[in-house]
Amino acid sequence: MALRSLNLPGIGTKYEFETDKGDTVAIFFTKTGTIQMYTLQKGCKTPSAAEMTPVEARRLGNILTGAIIDADQESVEIAFSALADLRVTIHTFYIPKTVAGKTIEDLQIRAKTGATVIAVCRQDKNIINPAPSFVFEDGDAALVIGESDQIKKFEREIMVE
Repeated sequence: MALRSLNLPGIGTKYEFETDKGDTVAIFFTKTGTIQMYTLQKGCKTPSAAEMTPVEARRLGNILTGAIIDADQESVEIAFSALADLRVTIHTFYIPKTVAGKTIEDLQIRAKTGATVIAVCRQDKNIINPAPSFVFEDGDAALVIGESDQIKKFEREIMVE
């Protein structure tokens, strides 16, 4: 299962490998920013194709590497084997009206749940590492990190509507 790469002038880069069963998988990173994936089953002459945005390609990569994706609200679990099998979960929550107008400090998020808000997206603007004085607004998307049980506790105790 050797991975081959080829620079295609004016097009982008192609990565290709053959599976143990003899199927071929090719991924093209195009100069236009899209990612194309082709599969050709052994014995077939016509490949199947899918074109993805970089975000969609990363989502596919998460799925293929075993990260957990929740279809309703994204959640990804990452395992670090070099750190005593540490597992952290990163989850996106949409801030309800009951939380709007309150700060991270008012909610005592870390003290109550152990989880940490690492970013907030508000009207297509990202606020990375918001301060304790950050005030949530209805509809904000908050990116929260912690162990799985901390994320569940955040959902139960903070995201109450």
